[in-house]
Amino acid sequence: MNFHKIVKIVTGILGVLGIVFLFMVIGSGDEEVKAAAAMGDYSTVSPLITLSQVILGIAVVATLIFSLLGLFSDKEKLKKALFSIVGLLVVLGVAYATSEGVETPMKDGEVLSAAGSRLVGTGIRMFYFLAIIAIGSMLFASVKKLIK
Repeated sequence: MNFHKIVKIVTGILGVLGIVFLFMVIGSGDEEVKAAAAMGDYSTVSPLITLSQVILGIAVVATLIFSLLGLFSDKEKLKKALFSIVGLLVVLGVAYATSEGVETPMKDGEVLSAAGSRLVGTGIRMFYFLAIIAIGSMLFASVKKLIK
């Protein structure tokens, strides 16, 4: 069977399931769904949520598979991707090296460990470094365009 036919069949099945689950929720009515949820019964909306999670999972897996197939099909693309990954790891290393960790009490009475604090600091610094790199590259491209 052709791959496109399989995709169309699966898409059709998921679409019909989505419509059925939607009509189940609409048929129950807002008040009944709210009352059931207040009692802890989510059986009306659970199938719709599960279907949404399945569709999201399928989309993520398909995207990863086709992205990796496309990447490994061209050596030049693979080289650029590896260069970008190494650059990202360098930025991550610099962000981690410049971060400090201090035990921090939180509002709920728990204590954030020094390692956790350092990871939070790493994430914040990495965001700033990547923002500066992005802004710098846009400015560089603009200035380069003006010079030409």
